[in-house]
Amino acid sequence: MADVGEALSAVAEAVLGIAGDLSIDVVLERLVHAARDLAGARYAALGVPDDDQGFARFITAGMSGAEIEAMGPLPRTHGLLGAMLADPTPYRTADVRTDPRFRGWWPPAHPVMRSFLGVPIVFRGDVIGAFYLTDKVGEPVFTMADEELVGVLAAHAAVLMEHARLYEQSRELSVLDERNRLARELHDAMTQTLFSLRLSMETAAALVDSDAEGAAAELDTGRALIDAAFGELRALILELRPPALEADGLVAALRKHIEVVGRAHGLTVSITVVGEPDGANLLEPDQERALFRIAQEAVSNAVRHAAATTIATIVGFEPGMASLAVTDDGVGFDPAARAVRSRRLGLTSMRERAQALGGEVTIRSGPGRGTTVRAEVPLAGG
Repeated sequence: MADVGEALSAVAEAVLGIAGDLSIDVVLERLVHAARDLAGARYAALGVPDDDQGFARFITAGMSGAEIEAMGPLPRTHGLLGAMLADPTPYRTADVRTDPRFRGWWPPAHPVMRSFLGVPIVFRGDVIGAFYLTDKVGEPVFTMADEELVGVLAAHAAVLMEHARLYEQSRELSVLDERNRLARELHDAMTQTLFSLRLSMETAAALVDSDAEGAAAELDTGRALIDAAFGELRALILELRPPALEADGLVAALRKHIEVVGRAHGLTVSITVVGEPDGANLLEPDQERALFRIAQEAVSNAVRHAAATTIATIVGFEPGMASLAVTDDGVGFDPAARAVRSRRLGLTSMRERAQALGGEVTIRSGPGRGTTVRAEVPLAGG
């Protein structure tokens, strides 16, 4: 029993060592080496099938890199290799070459192998992989004790492999989410500045011959806009809030932004604050940033698409809720029109920003009726 206890301790140590890393390739590599050591095998492999009668991964232990390279491409899931993936029952034999299922893939450079132990790795009734162990060191066959030990490891391996798979998927999703977030940030932070910059450059070009002083002033405005664009990019890269928002807070930053837009485009603008958050009901930095970007996008749309002459902004606070409304008197549009939604990332980004904070964005508009963008986000103290 002491030998059994030592062997089970070895299984436990192997599992604990593997569980510390959730990279799927690292997990598989450590599992195949653990199985080889537990069973006393000269060679070991761990195969994970794909959906096309092949192996997505086939990790080996006991062979050199040169030996593996000499054997060529990965095997297919046929013969005994495939049998271990079709039946959850382990299999042992003294000479794998005498089994009728031993056929197919066996390149000339493959080492000669006799004794064999195959142990499927089963997760919730599905075979998700298998251990393939060959050539018991110092013995003609693998024993029932070897089969049981590797079976215990396989049960743990199934959980480790599933966790590693889910971890890998979550990382892929995180990369996708981050890519989408950066797309929103770049769109929201840069579009308005670059649009204003283009107008300034066009104005300067038109004034070069007739009004050199005016052209110079427009170029100065352009330089200031470029500086602002670089500031926004630095803030984005460093994961900071927009510089004005960091220094002044939401209302003051919005007031500055809207007044600049009004002067630059000859619009009548206003900002009104209704209510006031108490000490336990303040906006978090992420909430301020989201509301600022939503307002920025709504104002930009009013300038670029709506041909508006007036833009009114209202920031509201009530118990448990902060709100923002941007209303323009422009040409309006149909918010539900598929063509509009597919062309304008901004409409989607506004909704995504609010939804990420448990809030929502509603858009009221129609041809000839102007547009109101309203965002609401819950406050922690509500």
